[in-house]
Amino acid sequence: MTAVQTALAALSALPVLPVLPAPSLPEPGHHHAGGPGVAWLPLLPVASAAATAAVYALAAYRLRRRGHPWPWTWQACFVAGTALLAAAFVVPMPAGPFTAHMGRHLLAGMFAPVLLVLGRPLRLALRGLRPGRARRAVLAVAHSRPIGLLVSPATAVVLDMGGLWLLYRTPLLAATGHHEWLHAAVHVHVVAAGTLFAFAVCRLDPVRRGWSMPWRAGALLAGGAAHAVLAKTLYALPPPGTTFAAADLQAGAQLMYYGGDAVELLLAAVIAAQWYAATGRAQRHADRRALRRTTAAGPAPVT
Repeated sequence: MTAVQTALAALSALPVLPVLPAPSLPEPGHHHAGGPGVAWLPLLPVASAAATAAVYALAAYRLRRRGHPWPWTWQACFVAGTALLAAAFVVPMPAGPFTAHMGRHLLAGMFAPVLLVLGRPLRLALRGLRPGRARRAVLAVAHSRPIGLLVSPATAVVLDMGGLWLLYRTPLLAATGHHEWLHAAVHVHVVAAGTLFAFAVCRLDPVRRGWSMPWRAGALLAGGAAHAVLAKTLYALPPPGTTFAAADLQAGAQLMYYGGDAVELLLAAVIAAQWYAATGRAQRHADRRALRRTTAAGPAPVT
């Protein structure tokens, strides 16, 4: 197995390689454990995102060299998603602590995952890997029962939105201001759960079971409703154990509400495009069957 095949197999094990986040702005008066010794942490998500984008670009390049087309729009989506992930953790945001935190949440946990999923990384890995042990291993993982359960719409909604409710409606967010490892773990979960939710709703890569559009649309509606209600609660009540300023809290809640709407509209557009394409295919098949029946019956008798 070549080094590129090994990298592709690792890339395809999940919808996207997880990245280690840098700490977002903490609540005023709170400091992360570790102090200045963790100042290098922002380099980790940048390096991880850059490496992931490079592996993807190299795999697409090798695929095109073998004469197999790979849409540039898919590659652009994936690279843009990795860029958003890196930017979410290193680009300063001119806002209050909670608003800046929410901006990073939207970039890393919602917008970037959608773009990564639109890049079809698993499909690229399967096309790039030649027939052999590595490709069979990737297919075995993608078609396994645990992965099928993990990428089901219901599981994705629970892990993504349930994690957000746990973060903002319990003292967990306040605790991340004191423990660097907990802060990093929460952000990894936000990125992974957001990617899983986008993966389950869009259903663009081949996995064990293809959930129907009504199931995926229902998951999108349920997730959108849970996200909107959570944002409204944050407008009125801060996360337990925090003391954000009222204006900062309300601005962050509004950003969460309307930013979530934008991402949900994007996901709805993906489902609508799939429905339109499926309807067109069904109509073409029906037209061909009608034409075959007409041809088999012969010309109509002349009266």
